[in-house]
Amino acid sequence: MHERALMTDLMREIEAVAAADGATRVTRVSVRLGALSHFTPEHFREHFVDASHGTLAEGADVEAVLADDLDDPRAAGVVLESIEVEA
Repeated sequence: MHERALMTDLMREIEAVAAADGATRVTRVSVRLGALSHFTPEHFREHFVDASHGTLAEGADVEAVLADDLDDPRAAGVVLESIEVEA
């Protein structure tokens, strides 16, 4: 359930950023996975494919980097670092 909630929040954030940029498509997403997020980069990509289905981010390239700082206040989350879009 934790992973689903993280993906839902992330997709909302991606959609909001894309809409603010007037995007028609998200082509690349870069995220930092918290050390306590329960994701590996590969596992995250699988969830991203499912969560992005039918959105502007469907088919986007994904760069996911796993952080190792257990004391980071965002260690249990997924941080959107950047997105690239087409207008």
